[in-house]
Amino acid sequence: MRTRVTKMLGIDFPIFAFTHCRDVAAAVTNAGGFGVLGAVAHTPEQLDIDLKWIAEQTHGRPFGVDLLIPRKYVGAEVGGIDGGALKAMIPDAHREWIEELLARYGVPPSSRPTTGGEHGMAGLRIDPKSMAPLIDVAFAHQVKLIASALGSPPRWLVDRAHANGIPVAALAGRLDHAVAHKESGTDLIIAQGTEGGGHTGDIATMVLVPQVVDAVGPTPVLAAGGIATGRQMAAALALGAEGVWCGSV
Repeated sequence: MRTRVTKMLGIDFPIFAFTHCRDVAAAVTNAGGFGVLGAVAHTPEQLDIDLKWIAEQTHGRPFGVDLLIPRKYVGAEVGGIDGGALKAMIPDAHREWIEELLARYGVPPSSRPTTGGEHGMAGLRIDPKSMAPLIDVAFAHQVKLIASALGSPPRWLVDRAHANGIPVAALAGRLDHAVAHKESGTDLIIAQGTEGGGHTGDIATMVLVPQVVDAVGPTPVLAAGGIATGRQMAAALALGAEGVWCGSV
C-alpha cells in the first residue's frame, strides 16, 4: 500500500500506532507500520533507554516520538504546571465521580508511585523547560517523526526538526486547529475525531477528516479516532486521508 505518507517516512503501510509501550511501538514498526512512543511522562534517562531498545529491536526501521509541546499553556508564567498542581485543579464533583466509579467496579488503588517514577503520569510536566531535554534525546536517536499532541508545535521546534531532516506532526480536533498547524509549518496533520477518547473535541471522525483534508491540502492528513479495522481504514482513505493513527487497538 503506497500513499504520500509511506513515501515520506519509508514505511510499507500507512498505519501509525501511538502507544506508551515500547514493545508495541517496536512491533508495529517491524510489521511495516510506524510505531510512535508517547513519551510525555518519561524522564530523559528513561526515554534514552526506551529509544535505544526500540532501535535495537527494529534494525533501522523508522519510528517516532509523541510529546505535549504547546505554544502557550496555563502556568507559563511560573514555568509550567506539575502533576500536583494539575490534580489540585480537578473539581471536587469530578473526584467524587471517579471515586464512586472505581469503587463500583472494584478497581484497586494504583500501585505506581505518586511522585512520578519510571512511567508515572504524576510526574507529567507540560512546558518547554521539561520538554527540551526529551526533544534532545529524541533527536540524538534520530527518530523519524516528532508529534505534538497538544496544539500547534512552536516554530523553534519545527525549525529544529526540519534542520535535522525530521518531519513534524500535530493532532487536530477542529478545523481551525488543523489550519493553525499548517500555518506553523507542520508536515503531517492528524485529524482526530471525538472517538479518539474524546480528548480532542466533539466532532466525529467521519465529519472531521474530509473537512481537514479539504482545508489543509496538499499537507497530508492522517485519520484518527475509533479506527481499529481494515474497513475503517478503507473509509479513512476514501475520505482523503493518507493513512491512519491508532491508539487503543
